[in-house]
Amino acid sequence: MAWFIPRHLLSLGFSLLIVIPFALSKGRDAAVPMTLTHHGGRLLTGNLNIGILWYGPIPEAQKKAILSFIRSLDNNAPAAANQPRVSSWWSIVASYQSFTKTPPPGVPKIPVKVVNQVSDPNYSYGKILIKDFIKPLLPKATAGKPNTLALIIASKGVTVLEMCAGSCAQNGLIDNQPYVAVGDPEEECPECAWPFLPSHGKVGATLRPPSGNVGADVMVKLLAGGLAGAVTNPYGDGFYAIARADRVLEATSNCPDIFETSKVTVDPQSGGAFNAVGDDGTKFLLPAIWNPKTSSCWTPL
Repeated sequence: MAWFIPRHLLSLGFSLLIVIPFALSKGRDAAVPMTLTHHGGRLLTGNLNIGILWYGPIPEAQKKAILSFIRSLDNNAPAAANQPRVSSWWSIVASYQSFTKTPPPGVPKIPVKVVNQVSDPNYSYGKILIKDFIKPLLPKATAGKPNTLALIIASKGVTVLEMCAGSCAQNGLIDNQPYVAVGDPEEECPECAWPFLPSHGKVGATLRPPSGNVGADVMVKLLAGGLAGAVTNPYGDGFYAIARADRVLEATSNCPDIFETSKVTVDPQSGGAFNAVGDDGTKFLLPAIWNPKTSSCWTPL
């Protein structure tokens, strides 16, 4: 069930680059992550081709943020001093290959390229995307290109499979086609938009989004988790753990509501909170990811 909570953003006024304390949400997962183990299946390796279907009238600000994030994943251009790269976060995703039963030689890398984009602005399958409706969208996203990850990005007002029912973003497999599906949860599920919107059960400051657009930065956060899960557990037999009530935990869902060890950085000009810098200096707040090397949750800062 969705929580309908009055929304507001914490007004921030800063003249210097500062950091602010950041409390984590309560719960076992936030405190002690489970150990993700490899269950013998394939991971997505090598060049990662992505096909995107924009479902509904996606605002340009959201498209811009999402495409910038994707470009940032393997962009290793130097950043300003002490500013971690989005590519450092992505390198943790790629590192899972080294902890499989047959690890590749050397340091794994996953170059990313968007090979197709298509729009469905009129909601061809309605505003509730259950699995049966996601299925026909996948070949449209990939344009039939083999070895392509399908990415479904839904606009505000569209409920994506299991949104508000324990999963803010979806990654999985339909007819042997890996996919990721995310929506804009601002109205449907403010809990999925935390820490940019207040939410029942979340503890800590509500933060200003780094781009200034709540929907854009929430969708990047959800997309990051979906991509990490799709790469490390694309076929359901990769890296995961089983928690209470048979809930499957993957790379980022094993480390929920963590964005920084004890503090987040705030941009002195915009007041937006961020923990990674990407394409053209764009700032992002990315979710923590379980690091298989240290068996702990890792954040860029």
